[in-house]
Amino acid sequence: MTEIIDSIDLKILRILQSDSSRSLETISNEVGVSLNTCWRRISRMEKKSIIEGRVALIDNEKVGLPLTVFVSISTDNHSQEWTQKLSNAVISIKEIVEFYRLAGDTDYILKMMVKNVDHYDRVYKQLIKKVKISDVSASFAMEKIKFTTELPI
Repeated sequence: MTEIIDSIDLKILRILQSDSSRSLETISNEVGVSLNTCWRRISRMEKKSIIEGRVALIDNEKVGLPLTVFVSISTDNHSQEWTQKLSNAVISIKEIVEFYRLAGDTDYILKMMVKNVDHYDRVYKQLIKKVKISDVSASFAMEKIKFTTELPI
């Protein structure tokens, strides 16, 4: 069953996406509901996992991880055992911040945040030590043109 989200919920979500540190009072005033109503709506959306968490967005360059690497993996092995082994390996490596299974020529794509090419190579070796991968391609981001975590709601 799909959770019903009304226009007030959407306004609240837009505000929280752009700045989750905003006070409950500010949010309730902006969306035109009472403080208690706003709190109940946010609590409901957290309990239903519509709001999955609240985080701080950190500038990767300022914490020494300036290189973004997209790693494409193609495989002929689609067994549940191999897929689980890959998933477990990826989950165990902190530099891999995103992991998707795809439709098309590429089966999986990973997003890594690393210090430099040598750091990428160490992470790559760590990955292939945990799971047999034969067709891998890495693309290094040259420039961050657009980055947002805000959904278009």
